[in-house]
Amino acid sequence: MQAKREYRKRDETEVAVLDALVDRAEEGMTVFELRAGVEADIDELETALAELKDAGLIDVENDEQQMRIYPDDRVVPEHNANETASGGSIIQRLKKKLGW
Repeated sequence: MQAKREYRKRDETEVAVLDALVDRAEEGMTVFELRAGVEADIDELETALAELKDAGLIDVENDEQQMRIYPDDRVVPEHNANETASGGSIIQRLKKKLGW
C-alpha cells in the first residue's frame, strides 16, 4: 500500500519510508527493518526520518525493548485499493452476485 497522494510530493527516500511504514502501519517498524526495506544508505534514511518527524508524518515510540516507528494516521489511506465505494472487494461483490 502507498501513502496518500498528498504526501507523495516529498524526497524519494521520504516517500519510500512512508510507503514502507504504511504497509506495516499496525505493528510499525524498527530502524533496522526500515533500512532493509528502503533502498537508501543510513545517512539518507536518517535525514528522511528527521524530516518526516519534523513534519509530523511519523510517530516514534520507545518501549523497554526497542524503538518502533509508525506512520501518522493521516498518511494511511482509509481503504484498501481493492475496495470499491460500496465497501468490499471486487471479488467479494462478484461472489455475492453469483450466489457463492
